[in-house]
Amino acid sequence: MFACVLGFSCENEILLYHFIQRWRCYSFFLQDRQRFLDVSKFTVDVASAVRRAECKMYAVRYIPQAPGDLDAQVPPELTIIIVNWNGGELIRNCLKSISMAPPSVPYEIVVVDNASSDDSVAWLRSEAVTALMPGITVHVIENSENEGFSKANNQAIAYSKAPMVFLLNPDTEVTSGAIDALIACLNSNERIGACGPRLLNTDGSLQPSVYRNPPPPWVTIVTGTGLWRLVPRRVRGDLLLGGHWDHATRRTVPLIFGAAFIAKRAMIEDVGGLDERFHMYAEDDEWCLRIARAGWQLVFEPSAIVTHHAGQLANQRWSSSEKLRVRMNAGFQYNRYCLSRRGRIASVFASCVVALTQKSYYRLRGHPMEVAQLKWDLNIEELKRSLSGN
Repeated sequence: MFACVLGFSCENEILLYHFIQRWRCYSFFLQDRQRFLDVSKFTVDVASAVRRAECKMYAVRYIPQAPGDLDAQVPPELTIIIVNWNGGELIRNCLKSISMAPPSVPYEIVVVDNASSDDSVAWLRSEAVTALMPGITVHVIENSENEGFSKANNQAIAYSKAPMVFLLNPDTEVTSGAIDALIACLNSNERIGACGPRLLNTDGSLQPSVYRNPPPPWVTIVTGTGLWRLVPRRVRGDLLLGGHWDHATRRTVPLIFGAAFIAKRAMIEDVGGLDERFHMYAEDDEWCLRIARAGWQLVFEPSAIVTHHAGQLANQRWSSSEKLRVRMNAGFQYNRYCLSRRGRIASVFASCVVALTQKSYYRLRGHPMEVAQLKWDLNIEELKRSLSGN
């Protein structure tokens, strides 16, 4: 943004000279050089007209204003929401990526900290963040205990008034143009309620993020037992999704990963926020199912690319077996809340078939059995609960 300041009067020959020099420099920036071949004659004519009219001339002096001086007065169109728990260097890199690839619309950032024990909050409130993101408001909400992913996101959604919210994990990094591509996709149709980007792993490989929701039992069995190899390649991707689909085209999808999820406030006001009964994992599955059942579209946008360093924060909290147990229990919880009793039994039965197949395969191959045995034990327990109606 620039400010216009009165510069000189016709009595002041020195300032008039500076005005003429400014006009000379400006003219050479224009691509059509033929229009300005006689710059000197033009500027002399201007000076003569000034003297004849004995009037006051005004030069334009460009004064860059502090970034955000105007934006601070403009309501944000987008709120970027980050739920943090001991994010450390990950959340630093996340914010750095936003500062290097910001959206073109006015935006703010709301970070909800779930009782971190590292220096995350101190850094978020430091001058380092102000210097990193000049003119951008970064709100920090501190929880006294770990409230979970769903509740923390809902806190930020309620705090924000922007018409769009972008849920972003602290272990992600956005790339150039990614946020704008998601915004354009979101606004391309009034019935699009949310959009998700193409996720990449730390090594740059594809991170599958589009799955059937809920997965039909036959899909669980086909993908989990290796029977997918019998499905013709030309239809496998669109039929099974997940790692079988190349994630290369924009399309309506049944599920968007919560690691990077942009949504319209109008949709949230219609269907509600995330289900706070889910502490971590499967909350995005439930939300996407509720969004789709309400008639809103979920769209995958492949031109928006976000790197997701998946699992690094969870690994600080749980061992691999503990994390598997938490993820599976969240999946069982999803089945109980979202499926009919028959659907729940069919789903867990299909998982039992997969677990038994994997367990048998590992035994035959002489592989370690701990993970396969845990999957089998948890699925059998859940099948018994489902059959008993609990």
